[in-house]
Amino acid sequence: MSEEYVLQLQHIRKEYPGVVALKDVTLELKKGEILALIGENGAGKSTLIKCCSGAVIPTSGKIVVNGKEFTSMTPQLAAENGIAIIYQEFNNVKELSAAENLFLGRPIRKGIVVDKAAMEKEAVKAFDRLHIKIDPKTLMKNLTVGYQQMVEIAKAIQQNAQILIMDEPSAPLTSAEVESMFEVVEQLRDEGISIIYISHRLEELYRLSDRILVMRDGEYVKTLITKESHTQELIQLMVGRELTETYPSRGDCVKEDDVVLELKNVTGNGDKNISLKVRRGEILGLGGLVGAGRTELAQLVFGAAKKESGQIFFKGKEINPKSPREAIDLGLALVPEDRKRHGAMLGVSIKNNINMPIYEKNSTLSVIDSKKEREIAEKYQKNMAIKTPSLNQLVKNLSGGNQQKVILGRWLAADSELIIFDEPTRGIDVGAKYEIYKLMNDLVEKEGKAILMISSEMEELMGMSDRIIVLAEGDMTGELSKEEFSQERIMAFASAANVEEV
Repeated sequence: MSEEYVLQLQHIRKEYPGVVALKDVTLELKKGEILALIGENGAGKSTLIKCCSGAVIPTSGKIVVNGKEFTSMTPQLAAENGIAIIYQEFNNVKELSAAENLFLGRPIRKGIVVDKAAMEKEAVKAFDRLHIKIDPKTLMKNLTVGYQQMVEIAKAIQQNAQILIMDEPSAPLTSAEVESMFEVVEQLRDEGISIIYISHRLEELYRLSDRILVMRDGEYVKTLITKESHTQELIQLMVGRELTETYPSRGDCVKEDDVVLELKNVTGNGDKNISLKVRRGEILGLGGLVGAGRTELAQLVFGAAKKESGQIFFKGKEINPKSPREAIDLGLALVPEDRKRHGAMLGVSIKNNINMPIYEKNSTLSVIDSKKEREIAEKYQKNMAIKTPSLNQLVKNLSGGNQQKVILGRWLAADSELIIFDEPTRGIDVGAKYEIYKLMNDLVEKEGKAILMISSEMEELMGMSDRIIVLAEGDMTGELSKEEFSQERIMAFASAANVEEV
């Protein structure tokens, strides 16, 4: 091994029953560099980094850390060799303080008693090193997501990690929190810590990384020097084809006189006097900053939150769903922002997930028609192009893009006429995004559905919407037709600024 590398994964292969997740993948990480790891959902990135942490045992291959060879890792071995991973789902205890989380599983003791004061003192030192202001006594549940992430980073550094692997670290963060995280990551690199940085946001890779390693379908494709590469090249390497359009074209299919959903002065769940219409064949974009009330509005419509006043009309008839079940029966659907917690049922099969809303309809005396169940699942697995070896595959074993397709297949099976997409492509790679966009276009153009789409990505909002409505602090501050779209106008409305001169 070259002394230049602190970590090498050599010819890593990982097989599961019926699936080869990794095929002969090699990765080399230099001391004090940021290596970006990219690829479509399902490319094998998560499996590869789990081989480093001991969460996954490779079928074959070697892991070399600072010259020491291993055929596999364990969590303890990884920690002993200075490897730490910060996953998308933080490994913390919400009811404990920031200091207690920093020393989770290895508390400082005075005799047999846990020494909280000593842990708090050390926590202040750890936070100061990263130039972040966190009161060590604050409970984790009272910290913002950004600060929770900083505690995770501080924990890794406190344990003397020299190799830090970050899995989609910016996904849950606000713009300001992302900038703070970038500064910390750059500081760690400057201190000689080696970082593997996984992200679907290509602009982040150009901001942070020294080199970029591309994976596709469980295989190593290429490693590029960041400053010598360009976005279109990366996309082509990731998806194996050139995406000439980021947003697929859609014909004018809006039926102006056919209003599927109408809200009149709706108040509740933090929103105030919201009035809007969504027409058949239309994608209505809902924009705004974090905390604007967009998800809260979706919850109101879907019966997951209580409406205080105003009226909701669905296909011309006033409705007042008291629960999501009522909304589903009416023909409304919600593809939630957090598909892992609120969308797909990860521990059950694709077949069960797709059939979930219609079991009652397709059962006789509580006995499920298994033939119909399979036919429906096969139909939507084919229509959605869900990549899986079997319909009995658990949804948790699918990539993010395929999980999103399963949720969408469920609502198509339920024949929903209005589909609310809350951040439809969050945490999904470029190629899978394009497929989701095509599916959304087909829903409005070919199926005659209506879509209400919440998105924090400005380009996505403008690229997919027929009209955009903007919220700020629970108020509706603006409405834009396609001809009026501009980032400046949307941001002005989102910040409740005067937009007359924008």
